[in-house]
Amino acid sequence: METIRVELPDGTIREVAGGISVLEVAGSISEGLARQSVAAKVDGRLVDVTSTLEGDCRLELITLNSADGLDVYRHSAAHLMAHAVKDLFGKDVQVTIGPSIENGFYYDFYSDTHKFTPEEFEKIESRMAELAKADLPIEREEMTRDSAIELFRQMGESYKVKLIEDLPNETVSLYRQGEFVDLCRGPHLPSTGKIKAFKLTSLAGAYWRGDEKNAMLQRIYATAFPDKKQLKAYLDKLEEARKRDHRKLGRELDLFSFNDEAGAGLVIWHPKGAMLRTILEDFERKEHLRRGYDIVMGPQILRTDLWKTSGHYENYRENMYFTEVDEQSYGIKPMNCLSHMLIYKSKKRSYRDLPLRFFELGTVHRHEKSGVLHGLLRVRGFTQDDAHILCTPDQLDGEIKGVLRFVQDVMKIFGFEYEMEISTRPEKSIGSDVDWERATAALMSALKDSGLPFEVNEGDGAFYGPKIDIKLKDALDRRWQCATIQCDFTLPERFDLSYVGPDGERHRPVMVHRVILGAIERFVGVLIEHYAGNFPLWLSPVQARVVNVTDRQADYARDVTQLLREAGVRVDSDLRNEKLGYKIREAQIEKIPYMLVIGDKEVEEGTLSPRHRSGDSLNAMKPDEFIQLVQDECRLYH
Repeated sequence: METIRVELPDGTIREVAGGISVLEVAGSISEGLARQSVAAKVDGRLVDVTSTLEGDCRLELITLNSADGLDVYRHSAAHLMAHAVKDLFGKDVQVTIGPSIENGFYYDFYSDTHKFTPEEFEKIESRMAELAKADLPIEREEMTRDSAIELFRQMGESYKVKLIEDLPNETVSLYRQGEFVDLCRGPHLPSTGKIKAFKLTSLAGAYWRGDEKNAMLQRIYATAFPDKKQLKAYLDKLEEARKRDHRKLGRELDLFSFNDEAGAGLVIWHPKGAMLRTILEDFERKEHLRRGYDIVMGPQILRTDLWKTSGHYENYRENMYFTEVDEQSYGIKPMNCLSHMLIYKSKKRSYRDLPLRFFELGTVHRHEKSGVLHGLLRVRGFTQDDAHILCTPDQLDGEIKGVLRFVQDVMKIFGFEYEMEISTRPEKSIGSDVDWERATAALMSALKDSGLPFEVNEGDGAFYGPKIDIKLKDALDRRWQCATIQCDFTLPERFDLSYVGPDGERHRPVMVHRVILGAIERFVGVLIEHYAGNFPLWLSPVQARVVNVTDRQADYARDVTQLLREAGVRVDSDLRNEKLGYKIREAQIEKIPYMLVIGDKEVEEGTLSPRHRSGDSLNAMKPDEFIQLVQDECRLYH
């Protein structure tokens, strides 16, 4: 048999017989590597370890220690779950899709006769364990598109038929394990026995293909890890995440609500939640003014013709709402950039005027599908801390670096670590190749000069320009997309923006779109979960609660409350005829930072006795001393 050359990641060349399997190559290196390998990359393409090598190639073995390896492991676990469900519920349930996702996997099932419940999880997990113990080979096979359609039609799997019908390929790949067969590109583990630890976690509804006009499916979420120790650590973290769920804490702390009468994805802010928002927005205004931004405001609706000029109508209208006024079509804004460009264009600009930094806490509306709405984290109406910087090409690098410093400063204040990635040109986009290359190079150069590590996320930029996405890490090490910096040479061209340069000629400015916190709603949701509702003093909607021991102290307690309020402390009082311990426990449940206890001694001495929500008690102090304590702790943020 012909000998082929296989190049390994370290540059080593191995000469092996053509037709050898990936697993055999791994075994020739070491038995341990063969045991650990779950897939491979052949010339950059992911394949099964059972795949054969027919020609010279570059080979990278994939183990469970890598992101790709864990992805393959969880994808195989998704097939294992679908196999178990089909064994248990048979033709009452149809399979649709089951991808791996961050921290786990899911599978969507259709049934008009059976509704899954969490009580069935144990039964499904038990069957999964049996199938894993059987160590069934997971085998890939390829067949013609028509043959695959006929196979799944005979099996009664109409959703698989729909998937294949939409594929352009004449040949499709399937994976079999025992009696179960699924449409899949792969790769997969070599056998079910490789799957050691898994857990079903939750149920949700999901529309077929994310379209509310389609059938509602039942989605079972689950996770899988290489061993039970890692699984337990993750489940412990998941339980903590449930306790921190912003939807649960939002109700308990009386911050916000949603109401079907108002409409899905539309937040109703209660007094404490509105106060939290106000604190954040005031902080934002102060920080932007310090950095040379001008505060502006634009209308909620703009003529549809303007959205056509910008390219939003062609590239983004499925996410927009439209209305008609006096027989004129208007688009409800999904972004704030158009008004900011009109402000720039309202008068002649000189290079001496630049850069101009327009900042707006702008409320926008986007048509998000109901299946993706999720508390404050995915809504239809939200407010962005949106700014647009218009500058000369020579100023661009400094402006991007200035925004990066702004992000670093703010994330430090909130205690977030973060990661950065550059998202490049998507398939659906506007502008020339030259402009996209210039914009992408500008973002990469600023990051490199700032010494900030970043990943490249191919094809996920905005339709008008590439962007830097900043993903913050919360207390549970989860990633959240908040800040973004977008570089745009295209919209200034479309709106014919210009400035007069030192040569007296008209020149085109560059526009930087950027947000720091992102959507205020989303950021509040992240903050709630990050702090578990225990907001730092400067962010707490109520910083202190005055509680009396008996009715004898009520008048003094009212005076203290008013004194603190006039000094700018966010304070309320609980003067009910209840036991002191009950009132303190209630304040702790509401996560109020300080309870200010007033008894006969405090009345006599003109003091108050602070008790922290952690349970620690401070020495009695005068009201003015407590005011100073609050001001000192909050000074950094005001």
